[in-house]
Amino acid sequence: MIQPADRLSLVQEYYFSRKLKEVAQLKAEGKDIISLAIGSPDMPPSEQTIEKLCEVARRPDSHGYQPTMGTPELREAMAGFYKRWYDVDLDPKTEVLPLIGSKEGILHVTLALVNPGDAVLVPNPGYPTYTSLSKILGANVVYYNLKEDNGWQPDFDQLEEIVNIKHQTSNFKLLWVNYPNMPTGAPACMKTYERLVHFAQEHHIVVVNDNPYSFILNERPISLLQVPGAKDCCIEFNSMSKSHNMPGWRVGLCATNSTFISWILKVQSNIESGTFRGIQLAAAEAYKNDEAWHREFNINTYVRRRQYAEQIMDVLGCTYDKNQVGMFLWGRIPDSYANVEDLTERVLHEARVFITPGFIFGSNGERYIRISLCAKEEKIQNALGRIRQMCSSE
Repeated sequence: MIQPADRLSLVQEYYFSRKLKEVAQLKAEGKDIISLAIGSPDMPPSEQTIEKLCEVARRPDSHGYQPTMGTPELREAMAGFYKRWYDVDLDPKTEVLPLIGSKEGILHVTLALVNPGDAVLVPNPGYPTYTSLSKILGANVVYYNLKEDNGWQPDFDQLEEIVNIKHQTSNFKLLWVNYPNMPTGAPACMKTYERLVHFAQEHHIVVVNDNPYSFILNERPISLLQVPGAKDCCIEFNSMSKSHNMPGWRVGLCATNSTFISWILKVQSNIESGTFRGIQLAAAEAYKNDEAWHREFNINTYVRRRQYAEQIMDVLGCTYDKNQVGMFLWGRIPDSYANVEDLTERVLHEARVFITPGFIFGSNGERYIRISLCAKEEKIQNALGRIRQMCSSE
């Protein structure tokens, strides 16, 4: 009998991949399900982005293989984006690398820096792919806590204790962080960034900040690379999926020092070829979006939607921090529920609204739910009405 590789026993199918099959079945049965689960922006990119894509796609010379490390136009636009919004200087030739999204970046950085058996520090709660890809690649996953009473910021005393206790048996290589945070909505703090850089320097660990949410409901985007010395020991991902309404385009970036970039490129060049030229040049155009565009699509729209999401939390009896940023709302469920799925499954099957249980992000998310703001206002209003009706029938 042919058997799968042993590594498949270390991971499960991605939660949303599994759950969306169930939702599809409910829809096939004629049940109208409103999804407030996945963070996939439902708005279009800027008009000039689409126009540039169409323009380049019509050229007969645009359809060949592209350089793995991206076109000069895209790399220069990415470096310009970092200078314009974060005042961070990046050499477009050596310190920035286009990615097909952050998931790809997680894979390539781990392959470039982590040997099988090396340890990586992963937040709990945190993006599940930090764990799953690390396990698939043979890394030793060590969790560190994010807690509500600490504003969902890292507990540096715990991090020091973990590294000091385990350093004799574990070779720590990476520390994954994600600020502004998903799923909790905790904002990025310069004090946290400064402590992360100090931690990286002291323990010779590379800190990787996954930073796709810095523009969503956030007046002052910041970057880990703004901290002096960060580029020498840290890597930052950024993505166009959230900030530019381009999740299906699969364009992101990795920014760090030239040595790390060369290592990551060595992996990347053996796995893929460059993205379609039309997408690259259109993405370069998108990086020119003005402040008014970002304010309307990254702030104003989500402010309007967030009001209804907060009302859903209120109706469900959940508590939440109104200072959250990003395109989700994270809330703690009432003590009356034995577990979070008692609530989310009831909402799905009785109110026909799909929301995310926090346990998929780790044990520290077991008493929380997450509501996505990636739906039109009318849909979120409709979901609110259904949930209100469900709760009134108790």
